[in-house]
Amino acid sequence: MSDMWYLTGFIAVAAAATFATRVIPFLFFHRHTEHPLVRHLGRYLPAAVMALLATVFLQRSATWNNALPGFDALVPAVLVVAIHLWRRNALLSIASGTMAYMAILQLNLIQA
Repeated sequence: MSDMWYLTGFIAVAAAATFATRVIPFLFFHRHTEHPLVRHLGRYLPAAVMALLATVFLQRSATWNNALPGFDALVPAVLVVAIHLWRRNALLSIASGTMAYMAILQLNLIQA
């Protein structure tokens, strides 16, 4: 029974911490939305984070030593970019790229 309380407390603290990290910036920057630094970060930070995530994904997840080097990661990456440019919907583009990547892995389309 004590394990249940421990897990419940752990989940509650994790949820509160996650919620706080999402809310605090809105509370702090509410009055500073026109500040040049905030505008600069809002404009360039999302693209920089996505570029960093894509670089790490291509380095860590792709299979580079097969007949088609990087096919398993490059095809979903191109799909994400194409669908995002076409529909301008981040959820749709990320979901399609994830499904393509998982399909390539599950169907074993890459032979080492």
